[in-house]
Amino acid sequence: MTTSEATSAAPQEDAEASPLFEARDLSVRFNAPGSGKNESVLALDKVDWVVRKGEFVSFVGPSGCGKTTMLKLISGIVAPTSGQLLHKGRPVDRTPSGIGMAFQDSLLLPWRNVLDNVLLPIEILRRPKAQFLGRAEELLEMVGLKGFERRAVWELSGGMRQRVSLCRALIANPEILLLDEPFAALDAFTREDLWLVLAELHARTHCTMVLITHQINEAVFLSDRVMVVSKRPGRVIFDSPIAISRPRRLQAVLTPEFTEQVADLRARIER
Repeated sequence: MTTSEATSAAPQEDAEASPLFEARDLSVRFNAPGSGKNESVLALDKVDWVVRKGEFVSFVGPSGCGKTTMLKLISGIVAPTSGQLLHKGRPVDRTPSGIGMAFQDSLLLPWRNVLDNVLLPIEILRRPKAQFLGRAEELLEMVGLKGFERRAVWELSGGMRQRVSLCRALIANPEILLLDEPFAALDAFTREDLWLVLAELHARTHCTMVLITHQINEAVFLSDRVMVVSKRPGRVIFDSPIAISRPRRLQAVLTPEFTEQVADLRARIER
């Protein structure tokens, strides 16, 4: 299948699910580091994609293709050079409300215990902490950290810290959770355990999630759709629905259907 055929094979929009975020003919150009004003780098070129409410969507592609720039656009950190990014049909001109973020580094505050780290966004938003204590405890129980609420950060493993980071990102009931390679620094066994944790959080919270990852099997396991981004300048060259029933167990990675989808996506990533 050619690239043009692949793009046209993307799933048609569900009439009942209007876009939460939508990129239309969107391009992003940055000034090249150390260059004059007339020199720039085209990071994304005429990108089109849709993320619908409640979906789990992943972007995969080679390093430097603009995957993280996609998240920065959604979060309002970066503005399009041309084209449009829409949030519920309206152009994004500032950071939209209701965004949670989790990164490769858990970024926990070492002088705070687990519960206080989870509640940090509530303090920043100046909301009553007492109203969110139950929510924090519920999230920690979901990720298997019940009983660790008062533990210090240094007492936790890397995987446990990432679980706390996910709880913190979800504490304020965000509309969308942006995940920038959150498991990249973890060993394979811990990473797979956290796939199950994240899948459970998605199923129970119904939060829209967008993941950036270099791990194609991770994207296939977690996602409803996976979008392949070309090498720079980044373009979405393929949009693949993941036809694996939920809930998914780790045994799914051994099935022919899973292997075929991973192989198909890998073949479409430009070297």
